[in-house]
Amino acid sequence: MAEIRAEMVANVFKVTAHPGDELDDGDTLFVLESMKMEIPVRAEDSYRVVSVEVGEGDVVQEGDLLAVVE
Repeated sequence: MAEIRAEMVANVFKVTAHPGDELDDGDTLFVLESMKMEIPVRAEDSYRVVSVEVGEGDVVQEGDLLAVVE
């Protein structure tokens, strides 16, 4: 299993991944918003989403857990 973590302080603008989803390299899991810029969080490999730990509107800090994948 692997963890997807926030790389910066941001608002969770959109959640596009859900538990059980199969993702390919480059698919978007989340869209974060910081300083009026939208930052997509993309899969770096093929994954199955185990859990999503944040919801739309949440504020995340650098290093916060966003999702668990395998």
